[in-house]
Amino acid sequence: MKILGLIPTRLGSKRLPSKPLLKINDIPLIVHTYKRAKMSKLLDEIIICCDDKKIIDVANKFEAKAMLTSKKNKNGTERIYEAYKKLKKKFDLIIDIQGDEPLLNPKHIDKIIEFHKKNKQVDIILPHLKISHGDNNNIVKLLTDMNDNVLYLSRTKLPLEFKSNNRDYKKHLSIISFTPNALKRFNQFNKTPLEKSEDIELLRALEIGLKIKTISLKGDSFSVDVFDDYKKAIEKFKKDKIFKNYK
Repeated sequence: MKILGLIPTRLGSKRLPSKPLLKINDIPLIVHTYKRAKMSKLLDEIIICCDDKKIIDVANKFEAKAMLTSKKNKNGTERIYEAYKKLKKKFDLIIDIQGDEPLLNPKHIDKIIEFHKKNKQVDIILPHLKISHGDNNNIVKLLTDMNDNVLYLSRTKLPLEFKSNNRDYKKHLSIISFTPNALKRFNQFNKTPLEKSEDIELLRALEIGLKIKTISLKGDSFSVDVFDDYKKAIEKFKKDKIFKNYK
């Protein structure tokens, strides 16, 4: 199987302007994500998909492969689909790796790919981490059936603690595996009602009938959304063990 890794990013973040170019240990955030994705043993090609030449220039400086995509893309899934079409190459799986994850664990990428290979009939693989609190609305939670098929995604505290105390929430991880057909079908539709309500892209996939399965991963995940996150990421890098293995 040929596997493509795409890292969508944009310069114009409202909550944290020029986020991809902010530096930790003299390396921009987007380059951290790229270098860690390069440590995957199963990705055949990795490309940063961005909306501004400034990111292209920075990527080139660090010998990271990058592609310019439209500023009109409304989300990362639309951006990676544009990049995939421009490549004009055949791949069996397309891995969406969010560009605001400078502490990305490359082993997570490989585990997701291996899981999708074993579940070829599934359209999308969406991994999760188990967390004990579901109150943070910035964290997307999964609801699943007993066979790990995703039933719903929400920013609210689900499942609701109505009769018993729940201590097992499933946090959406920002590494997503698509089949090419699933990615194409997703982009044939405009925003769907639940997607608009929750502001969660993958609700569109569920609403149009795509099958999403999840896998539980261990470890940590940290995305940089606001300046406080950036400061926390700087501190986390002091204990990070992957950074020293960059090539």
